[in-house]
Amino acid sequence: MTDVFLDKEDYDVTVYDNLLYESRYLKKVKFIHGDIRDTEKLGKVLPEFDIIVWLAALVGDGACAINTTLTEEINFNATKWMVDHFHGTVIFMSTCSVYGINSELIDETAAPNPLSAYAATKLEAERYVIAHAKDYLIFRLGTLYGVGDAFSRLRLDLVVNILTLRAVRGETLTVFGGQQWRPILHVRDVSHAVEFCLEHGIRGLYNLCERNIVIGELAQEIQKYIPSAKIVWKDMKFEDLRDYRVKNNRILDTGWRPKFSLPEGIEELKRVFEEGRVKDTTDPVYSNANYLKTIHFGENEK
Repeated sequence: MTDVFLDKEDYDVTVYDNLLYESRYLKKVKFIHGDIRDTEKLGKVLPEFDIIVWLAALVGDGACAINTTLTEEINFNATKWMVDHFHGTVIFMSTCSVYGINSELIDETAAPNPLSAYAATKLEAERYVIAHAKDYLIFRLGTLYGVGDAFSRLRLDLVVNILTLRAVRGETLTVFGGQQWRPILHVRDVSHAVEFCLEHGIRGLYNLCERNIVIGELAQEIQKYIPSAKIVWKDMKFEDLRDYRVKNNRILDTGWRPKFSLPEGIEELKRVFEEGRVKDTTDPVYSNANYLKTIHFGENEK
């Protein structure tokens, strides 16, 4: 996201971040080290800007389940405060996880069915943005995959990324059931969607994904590019019960198109892993929930 807008002369970009998962941030961009819950600090910053791309959140079912009170504080309360005190354009990242389980091919008007604190707080926040923001754009993101940029921490708790890593390591790809649907999207396409919508004055609520795919088909797609990968099918439910397919017609009708495909994402990840660009893929920092547990995140805030 930062790179996309740094390359455009008509945007002046600043990153505001608490570096929860990082020990340093060296990208050549204006930077403010801060927590979104620090309303005094954020209050001094907000008047300087016309647009906020609100990426800050606790992300993922596991990470949000560690401390649901803290999840509410970060994912909803901080968002609410920002909306109440900012008078520009709010671009908010929600999630298709708000749909939970739904057997139909659904659009943005479908009734949400959040199954986790993550989905529930994101839904609560997006509803507040819609009701109170002066100007807003909301994306319900599909499951992301791929490599962001040269600086970004890889997420190895996302299904495409972790299955590709396991295939490269020669591990068996165990598929539980395999018929659960997921909408998927390359991580860099989120940035390009934001750019496209700002350039064309597009606002509203949109499902954002490239395609829908069942988990079993996803494993087979990875096997195409890593033929040595072995798939084992387990006729049992996985603990993640989400199962939904979403329509992306509304965003496609604006003229936006994804730039990256699943095969490109798999090849990209395969190359990164095979070249040893991640020194220790077992490091908990590559999984939101695993890392937060190692630092006892929020224990003193319960």
